[in-house]
Order: sequence, then structure tokens, then C-alpha cells
Amino acid sequence: MAIKLKVKQVRSSIGQTEKQKATLKGLGLFRPGNTKVLNDTPAIRGMIMKVQHLVSVEPLE
Repeated sequence: MAIKLKVKQVRSSIGQTEKQKATLKGLGLFRPGNTKVLNDTPAIRGMIMKVQHLVSVEPLE
């Protein structure tokens, strides 16, 4: 079974760069409070690292 990550946007994207806004959109997050469950892949991990100051991440089993 693949490991999943629960990603929650905790801060707004207002005032962030266009690349960071696009990364949030790629993760499926559009406003603070939104939560997505995503597969734990290197691509997703890289996207999370780019916006780590805007999101919180929890592993799911």
C-alpha cells in the first residue's frame, strides 16, 4: 500500500510569487483550510518543499 500525505494549506498565497501560487494549484490547494490527501512521491515532496511555509503535512496510514 502506498504511503499517503495529508497536506493542508495554513497560510494565504497573497503576496507570494507566481511560482508558489502555481505550486499550490498543482497540489490542489486554493485557499487556507483546504486539505488534500496525496501519494508520497518525490514530485509531491518537491512541491511541498517549495511551499513549506504555507502548508502543513501529516503522514497517513
